[in-house]
Amino acid sequence: MANVLIAGCGYVGSALGARLTAAGHTVWGLCRRPDALPPSIHPLLADLTAPRTLQALPPALDFVFYTTAPDGSTDEAYRAAYVDGLGHLLQALTSQGQPLQRLFLTSSTAVYAQSGGEWVDETSPTIPVHFSGARLLEGERLLLNGPFPATVLRLGGIYGPGRTGLIQRVRQGAAVCLDGPPIYTNRIHRDDCAGVLHHLMMLSNPDPLYLGVDDDPADQCTVLHWLAAQLGVAPPRIEASPGFDRRRRSNKRASNTRLVASGYVFRYRSFREGYAALLAAADF
Repeated sequence: MANVLIAGCGYVGSALGARLTAAGHTVWGLCRRPDALPPSIHPLLADLTAPRTLQALPPALDFVFYTTAPDGSTDEAYRAAYVDGLGHLLQALTSQGQPLQRLFLTSSTAVYAQSGGEWVDETSPTIPVHFSGARLLEGERLLLNGPFPATVLRLGGIYGPGRTGLIQRVRQGAAVCLDGPPIYTNRIHRDDCAGVLHHLMMLSNPDPLYLGVDDDPADQCTVLHWLAAQLGVAPPRIEASPGFDRRRRSNKRASNTRLVASGYVFRYRSFREGYAALLAAADF
């Protein structure tokens, strides 16, 4: 069994920690509000942006997962989360002589600038046009060029329990479809985020980079119409597409071929299975 630190133990990290402790691993959750952690996770009060709070990490760590999220949508917030905070943790782990087998970073498909519905994978060029993707890519490079064996998981849009805003918008008639070509979206259920990270931890020699997305990069309108049918409400109205819309900025199809080839089996292979589970649980 392994000693595991989850740094930035929030939505995904807490689900991962609960999964790992159930499998018999010892898990510490590092965050600024540890009172919200599941009881099976050892709380560790610290701030990744404050190096002095990282001076006494648990000893003899085998694996570290960096699953933090920015405090806001500014360049400064993204830099603090994915560059400064990661750098502080790497420095603390190094200075304490931690014998890590591997360090994992949850990044995002936002590092890709492709916006014409193209397929992207781990070999596709990453030339982000927005600061969010640029800071994520900066953090990836910091990790992969760092002192420990490392793996980056670029996640699609995360949904799951407590993240049901799309269901609410469809239910309330606030969701709209843009006319014109399809707008492809990439998703992954929170439980599969945790499952993928656990799976990669158990591999003897994982690759440095994977895309964490489900099997179906579905057109946004397909998702909205399916949800409307399941909820028994009117389908979303169609609006004229403006010259530029942020939804089209992320219009790409991400491939999970490498992840599936590694042996991971998705619990929710598409938005249909994932959202059906949320609807059945009335978790919205």
